[in-house]
Amino acid sequence: MKAVLFDVDGTLLTEMPLIQLFLPWVYDELAKRLGVTKEEARERFLNEIMARRDTYDWHDWNFFFRLFNVDLNYEELLRRYPHKLHVYPDVTPTLEWLRESGYRLGVVTSGPEYQRLKLELTGLDKYFDVIVTREDVKAIKPEPKIFLHALERLGVEPGEALYVGDSLSQDVYGAKHVGMRAVWINRDGSDGYHMADYEIRTLHELRKILG
Repeated sequence: MKAVLFDVDGTLLTEMPLIQLFLPWVYDELAKRLGVTKEEARERFLNEIMARRDTYDWHDWNFFFRLFNVDLNYEELLRRYPHKLHVYPDVTPTLEWLRESGYRLGVVTSGPEYQRLKLELTGLDKYFDVIVTREDVKAIKPEPKIFLHALERLGVEPGEALYVGDSLSQDVYGAKHVGMRAVWINRDGSDGYHMADYEIRTLHELRKILG
């Protein structure tokens, strides 16, 4: 193995504290504008999100803000509340170890350009040689070209790279489809179809796989 690539959300960090902060604002604004209860506003907003699950638009909060004419911008929220992005405690030690061990490191994310901002605000961007978002290739995982673009920029073949992500359908399937080895990080112990080459609960376990 020459390179290790990662997903962002659910793998390196969680934005859930930020989501829990702004969603009540969204529901309140929609309820007032539409003349419905907050619960009805919540249902309409979340149903629209779920109806677009795993599509290109699903990965962008700004798309849904625009769709419902909500006066919010996700980049502004990130800059205002960077402390609401929580990096998992196993991430920095693992990235340090991988760098010291000589691996090339990359990120492949289906999210929009603000994924780079998340990595910058959390200080994780410094560890990666390559960061590829959907904007770079106009594609999302599991489409092959988003993975292949990152591999090309890293200068490695698919068989020389390991991909780590929390989604079986996007991360594991997508990586294996192009010939990479895939690691499913299953932080909460969910049941799933075990198509991954490896299943781990914490990034510390990468040392066993790569060691």
